Amino acid sequence: MARFFVATVVTMLAWLLPATGWGEEVSKEQIKGLDEQVQEIKTDALGIASELNRLEEKLLYPSNTEISLFVSLAPGTKFRLDAVEIQIDGKPVTRYLYALKELEALQSGGVQRVYTGNIKKGEHDLQVSVSGKSTSGGELHQSASFKLNKDVTPKLVGITLSAPGAANPSISFKDW
Repeated sequence: MARFFVATVVTMLAWLLPATGWGEEVSKEQIKGLDEQVQEIKTDALGIASELNRLEEKLLYPSNTEISLFVSLAPGTKFRLDAVEIQIDGKPVTRYLYALKELEALQSGGVQRVYTGNIKKGEHDLQVSVSGKSTSGGELHQSASFKLNKDVTPKLVGITLSAPGAANPSISFKDW
């Protein structure tokens, strides 16, 4: 919708520009003034697009049903995370494959929102499966389940992955 708005503004400018300059020579000051107007329109269009995105998210994910899941690595975790798969109540909701830059960001303390969706009020079963490679090159696979209770407020759940030793990574959950 924001793209439509920007396209409409650009089309209107395209129609107006020739009409203002018919038979007249355009001065540098007029061009500069026009550039400033175009920049103002661009700024306004970006502001409107941002507001539309915020309203769209509010409409798609009302607070009484919204759940967001975040993944992070515990400090000092060095295993190579390849993928995270998440299910809610036995239904797959997301599977994410990690690129090297994303893994580096997580190892530097970053947090990634891997899922935002809607669930009903009540108790739900969250299952997380992790796959990757240990620092020695061995395959790592781990799964864990967590019971979460959704009430009328948005639910934020942090999923922290760590590899305390050469064994499989551990998965911990925390309500935020």
